[in-house]
Amino acid sequence: MAINTRSYIERYEMIRNKLGKIVPLVLNDPQEKLYNALAEQYRAGKPMRAIVLKARQEGISTLTEGMIFKRAATMANHKAVIVAHTEASTKSLFEMSKLFYDELDEDIKPEARSSNAYELAFDKKDGEGLRSTIVCYTAGGRGIGRGDTIHSLHVSEYAFWPDNKKEIFGGLIQAVPNDPDTMVVIESTARGFDDFKDKWDRAVAGESDFIAVFFAWFELAEYRSELPADFELLAGGRYGNEIQIKHTFDLDDEQMAWRRWCIDNNCDGDLDLFRQEYPATPEEAFIATGLSVFPTDTVIQQLARIRTLDPIAKGYFDYSKKYLSPDVAEITNIKWIDDTRGMIWLYEKPKKQYDGETVIAECPYVLGGDTAGMGDDYFTGYVINNSTKETAAVVQKQQWNDDLYADQMYCLGLHYNTALIGIETNFSLTAMRELEKLRYPRLYLRDRFDTLTSKYTKALGFETTKVSKPIIIDNLVKLVRDMPQLFKDARTLREMLTFIRDPKTGKMGASEGKHDDLVIAAAIAYIISSQITSVWEQVKQEPMEDYIKKNFKVKPKDEGGILEW
Repeated sequence: MAINTRSYIERYEMIRNKLGKIVPLVLNDPQEKLYNALAEQYRAGKPMRAIVLKARQEGISTLTEGMIFKRAATMANHKAVIVAHTEASTKSLFEMSKLFYDELDEDIKPEARSSNAYELAFDKKDGEGLRSTIVCYTAGGRGIGRGDTIHSLHVSEYAFWPDNKKEIFGGLIQAVPNDPDTMVVIESTARGFDDFKDKWDRAVAGESDFIAVFFAWFELAEYRSELPADFELLAGGRYGNEIQIKHTFDLDDEQMAWRRWCIDNNCDGDLDLFRQEYPATPEEAFIATGLSVFPTDTVIQQLARIRTLDPIAKGYFDYSKKYLSPDVAEITNIKWIDDTRGMIWLYEKPKKQYDGETVIAECPYVLGGDTAGMGDDYFTGYVINNSTKETAAVVQKQQWNDDLYADQMYCLGLHYNTALIGIETNFSLTAMRELEKLRYPRLYLRDRFDTLTSKYTKALGFETTKVSKPIIIDNLVKLVRDMPQLFKDARTLREMLTFIRDPKTGKMGASEGKHDDLVIAAAIAYIISSQITSVWEQVKQEPMEDYIKKNFKVKPKDEGGILEW
């Protein structure tokens, strides 16, 4: 008789609990959460793929072994592979599977064929033969998984695998068919920025078939303690701001008491170690090495607040573009295209005041930008509402052309009530020059000292220098510290967590392998916002002919009669 996986696990599988007693495997809350996530993929006819970021001792390995054992003990020709980070862990995971088998009811227990160390091989009692195996390896062994076909794969504590973990995993995952009857679970606590972090980020961004499943420490009901008689939450100190933490994550005092106990006793009083081993959010788990420029606690808590906040739209602008001369272009027929993989995320509709159908006033907006420059950086844009200073939209795209980037910034700027646009010009002037060719009416102008004339002149775009960068970053840090609610884009906040100051040189920037393009775009937007008003602007209704006469001059007919800004 067929039985589903959860019923099999809770009815037949036995484990050794933390007190050393043999008890049934009844799913706790984190285990149930992972089980349901995998079951949803299975019911949708998809291969089961999950990457799990977890706190310590939440039973995720136990559930994964339980699911793998059921599959191998009931499915013919099933090859299951478990890879742990140390020999001791490999032995422990194998002994868990062996205990499942030893305690299994005789009426459903398959025959165990002769096996090597850390391997279980199954046959059916009736002689038909399951020919299924569970084999446990330690990461770092040569050629593990190569040449096999693997149907269930458990990658345990991946962050703690050897330095060549990416290569080892690559050999294993190639052996798993892209079939609905296969399962791959990668689980680990965090260990800084490594390939586990990269795989987690890709899953979060929807760039792989792996679902990202996070377990906060407080999701396990047993992580709570009795309150000491003098227990009182603290607003700061070696435990962090406990009052704010309790409020942000809706915790009770018993959970806060356990947190304090764990920091003192399991983490040697090291708050950062507690965050890594027992994170409250994914961002807490991945602690940047170096001196963080932005207030880490504040950024993490704002990320927690906006975790369920989605953009109101994702997409890009479609348009028609033509050049009227080498130096003059125009964009027409602008329309928004919804696309879940689009480079523009909108968080706010452009605010306008109407008198009937006529716009009589508009909210001012500012759009800061950063071109990709060299390497694998991103083209970015950051729109702020200049009245509320809140995030209104964000642009992010890799491998783009400066002129196409400028076109989208043009459309986005018009969309947000002809926002003031200022783009960093350190690596390229092309984007700002393209906007000038398009006669965009509101471009940021900076003061530039002309050494030939000894006078200040106006120049397009924002230049980040040794003098200006600390100013714009300090301004952004102050905003984050004092008004974190302004920031609605999780990608920008995550960049802040990896934006560090080098302790030797004092230079600020992204930690190795990370990016700071959104941080720079946001910093530019906020610093140039003083160049325009922060109050709503009255919209003057005037005929287009008058607008053109006031804002453009027309070249003679023998030069094409072209409008010039």
